[in-house]
Amino acid sequence: MSVTDQGVESERPQLSLGTAAARNLATTTKSAPQMQNITSRWLLKVLPWEQAAGGAFRVNRRLSYAVGDGRLTFTNTGAAVQVVPQELCELPLLRGFEDVAVLAALASRFKQREFAAGEVVVERGRTQDAVHLVAHGRVNKIGETEYGDQTVLGVLADGDHFGGQCLAGPQGVWDFTVKAITPVTMLVLPWSVFEQLNGEMGGLRAHIQRMVNAGRQKQNHHGEAEIDIASGHEGEAPLPGTFVDYELAPREYELSVAQTVLNIHTRVADLYNEPMDQVEQQLRLTIEALRERQEHELVNNRDFGLLHNSDLGQRIHTRSGPPTPDDFDELLSLVWKQPTAFLAHPKVIAAFGRECTKRGIYPQNTDLNGHMVPAWRGVPVLPCNKIGVSDQRTSSVILLRAGKDNQGVIGLHQTGLPDEYQPGLNVRFMGINERAVMSYLVSTYYSAAIMVPDAVGVLEHVELGRED
Repeated sequence: MSVTDQGVESERPQLSLGTAAARNLATTTKSAPQMQNITSRWLLKVLPWEQAAGGAFRVNRRLSYAVGDGRLTFTNTGAAVQVVPQELCELPLLRGFEDVAVLAALASRFKQREFAAGEVVVERGRTQDAVHLVAHGRVNKIGETEYGDQTVLGVLADGDHFGGQCLAGPQGVWDFTVKAITPVTMLVLPWSVFEQLNGEMGGLRAHIQRMVNAGRQKQNHHGEAEIDIASGHEGEAPLPGTFVDYELAPREYELSVAQTVLNIHTRVADLYNEPMDQVEQQLRLTIEALRERQEHELVNNRDFGLLHNSDLGQRIHTRSGPPTPDDFDELLSLVWKQPTAFLAHPKVIAAFGRECTKRGIYPQNTDLNGHMVPAWRGVPVLPCNKIGVSDQRTSSVILLRAGKDNQGVIGLHQTGLPDEYQPGLNVRFMGINERAVMSYLVSTYYSAAIMVPDAVGVLEHVELGRED
């Protein structure tokens, strides 16, 4: 009987070179530095970029008589809610009124009311004699079709209002019903209460009368000054004279900037450049980060970003919370002239897909610059993680029309910069300090301009999903 010593057998001499030692002589195959923050940046790709000489771009438009249709801001102390007095200037008839004391007195006259889900706020056919401000919650405006059926005319939510024309006096009867679809907190100002204050403040009455008269100017359904044209006449009928009036103070967009200083030690730049140039790789990743910030600003900047710069009349709410095909169709009805693309957070696109699946609808893909992307009604639906998701899991969807000739959205930059590295982006050497660190100033200049208001539509308060 023989016994094998396992310990002795495991220490037998090695007959060939091991892999660990062999790797010391091998050339390692490696990738360029990777960065998870890099995205597809579809917004930068679909926008046509225009040269902004002098660092600014002026958008000239026709004169518009449209006044105020904004959102209001509220404050609360516990359960008590008040409207910020200066925010009352978002009401059409109070636009431009600057007497803060009068606005504060007016804000104090609003009475808070609470409505449960399903409760009627105002009823069609009743006297229209009060201003209503939606502080919190969501309501439906319900009207009737020609056949007597009820239909939802629109959805109002936080910051919206209706009945503002009552500041000029009772306006007959309501031609729609307003019903709460969630618990709603509302501030209400009856005409009788306002009349008492208005009687004491002659300046307020005069301002409202001026705004009413301005609203009577001849204008088209966009609020632009009307161009008189005769048609269908016979013989030598007198023809109207007309001219196209322009805005006296057109909007100017100045180029914004995103910058950073890239530091690289000279020892690293001198010794470690094979097989990849260290300065080049550092610049590449820095520029990628700047381009990501550029797209973020084009979406979220409060001055020129699409979410904040879109016209308030071009913002709508979902009918039920999640993004449905009906909501996307409603958005298309706002931007119906040659829409270019939807932009939405990837989670919103997933939520939209679930809603389509529930209805047995399977949207087709479309080709966009060689990429197959999802589409709705033939319009690409592009992912954009720069559109944020709130703590309540809500987000927004942007629909835009791109191009200057289409009176759409354009990107603004300036080419021909000193030390230009890419269009609208330059890299300037700043020198070497006493610690042998080289510095480069990396800058990109950009902005975006909306040529006419109906070039952008926004679907707001989109829920990502609910627990079934």
